[in-house]
Amino acid sequence: MAAGRPVVALETSIVGQGLPAPHNLRAAFECEAAIRKEGAVPASVAVLDGKVRVGLTAGDLERVAAGAVKVSSRDLGPAIVGGNVGATTVAATMRAAAMAGIRYFATGGIGGVHRGHPEDQSADLVELGRTSVAVFCAGAKIILDLPLTLERLESLSVPVLGYGTDEFPAFYTAKSGCRVSARVDGPEDAARMLRASWDTGTRGIVVAVPPPGELEGAEEMAQRAARELSGVAGSEVTPRLLARMAELSGGKSLDLNVELVVNNARVAAQVAAASARSQS
Repeated sequence: MAAGRPVVALETSIVGQGLPAPHNLRAAFECEAAIRKEGAVPASVAVLDGKVRVGLTAGDLERVAAGAVKVSSRDLGPAIVGGNVGATTVAATMRAAAMAGIRYFATGGIGGVHRGHPEDQSADLVELGRTSVAVFCAGAKIILDLPLTLERLESLSVPVLGYGTDEFPAFYTAKSGCRVSARVDGPEDAARMLRASWDTGTRGIVVAVPPPGELEGAEEMAQRAARELSGVAGSEVTPRLLARMAELSGGKSLDLNVELVVNNARVAAQVAAASARSQS
C-alpha cells in the first residue's frame, strides 16, 4: 500500500462457515491467485492470536478452515480478547479493510433482509451505510428478499452499481427483476464512478457483478429452503440455507459459488488496478 499498489480485501467467513471442504480453501486460494494475476495484492482478513489480521498466509487460511467462529463487525472486540480463530463476515471485513486503508473488497454475495422476516437484517447493510469500501459481489444471496434488501440499501444511501448490467444479480443467477441504481461498464468506468461517489461523500458502495454461470431452478430451491428452515434465526440462518441449497442442487451450487466469488475477486482487482493507474 505504501508503494501505491492496488490491494483487494477478502473475507474468510466463506472459508470458516460458508462452504464445506474442499470448496472453502479452493475458493480462498483461487481468489488470491486471481487477484495477483491482475496485478493486485490480496488481503484476506481474519482474527488470529488476539489480532485482526489483514493479509494471511496459506497456513493462516488453513487454520480458519480447520475451525473458526463467525465474526461480524460487532464481534471483533470479543474475538480479539477471547483469542478466537475468527472468520470475518462481509461487515467485519469491510471494517477491517477500512481501518487498514483498503477500499476494494470482494465476496460472493452480501447479506440482506431475510425472506418472510423483514426484522432480520444483515449487519452488512448497516456497515455499507457507514464504511467507505466498495464491495464487489454477485448481488445479495438468492435466499434473501432482494427487493427489500435494495430498499434498505437505498434508505442507507448506498449506491448499487451494475457491472455491465442494468439488473441486480441474484447470486446464482444474473436476473432478479430488480434494477440497479446505476450501471458501469469496464474497470476504468467503475473506477471513475467509485472515485466520484467517494469524493461527494458516499461511503459503502455495492458493485454487483453477474455470476459467470447460472444455477437452473435456483429461485424454486431458495423458496423451498426458506420454507423448510423457517424456525432458524440469527447468524445460523445464512449458512443453513446455503447448505440446504447445496443439497437440493446436488452440489452444483457449491461449484458455482466458488466460480462467482473468484470472478468477483478478479473484477475487483481489475478495478483497483485501474484506479491505481489513474492516480499514478
